[in-house]
Amino acid sequence: MTQRAGFVALIGEPNAGKSTLTNTLVGAKVSIVTHKVQTTRARIRGVAIEGDAQIVLVDTPGLFRPRRRLDRAMVAAAWAGVSDADVVVLLIEAHRGITEGVERILEGLSELPKNRVVALAINKIDKVKSEVLLELTKEMNARFPFAETFMISAEKGYGVADLRAWLAARMPEGPWLYPEDQIADIPLYMIAAEITREKLTLRLHQELPYQLTVETENWEERKDGSARIDQIIYVARDGHKGIVLGKKGETIKAVSQAARAELEDFLGRKVHLFLQVKVRPNWLEEAERYSEMGLDFKDGNA
Repeated sequence: MTQRAGFVALIGEPNAGKSTLTNTLVGAKVSIVTHKVQTTRARIRGVAIEGDAQIVLVDTPGLFRPRRRLDRAMVAAAWAGVSDADVVVLLIEAHRGITEGVERILEGLSELPKNRVVALAINKIDKVKSEVLLELTKEMNARFPFAETFMISAEKGYGVADLRAWLAARMPEGPWLYPEDQIADIPLYMIAAEITREKLTLRLHQELPYQLTVETENWEERKDGSARIDQIIYVARDGHKGIVLGKKGETIKAVSQAARAELEDFLGRKVHLFLQVKVRPNWLEEAERYSEMGLDFKDGNA
């Protein structure tokens, strides 16, 4: 049996469904999914197995017009993921069609080397009629020579098996890059921080998701098999600290319970989670915070 292994970069606008598709392809939750844009900061990779092929998915931050240093670092990380990949998959939403953001991504793709294999995946196909889909497929393929077009619903799983089989066939021959039982190459302490950040994002709605970051400060393996995890939530302002804590500490308590439950499920053992909120007015300008998120601080320079 000849083994194959390679990298696939999923690109698209924020909220196009890249994280959901990563999780569906891998068959486990490795990328945090919320209904807010710009949730994915670090290039979290999922590892999917299909027959004798190992598909390493680079879940890039959504491509959008950057305004702040953090935005610029995220967009730089996304295009870096594209240039390193064996296959690129552009994910667009069926009901939104060719938006201004998709136009900009198409421009970026046209600058890639001609031999780069790029597929199109039209997501959320259950939201439109078939004639709209056909028209969108025709128009997108007229704009760029996609190697293949897939109609999918990342959430419901339609069409994902076909996409995975196609990707597997296009992976270069070579030994697997990761152990068979590994589903992501992001360290556990980062996954733990992402899980807590997801719970905060869901809980705080519009209030301040982009003004905070979570870091796992300490991870202690206990003799009884459980883990003690200490995390710090950094916020930019005193007022934000109050919002994160909530009335009588209700918000932080609910976030802690939800994050702990998911961590226990993910790790398959008991977790003791301790959260602390700290105000760091300039965390968005600190290089250390970026390396914790797997981003390059220098890429945020204007």
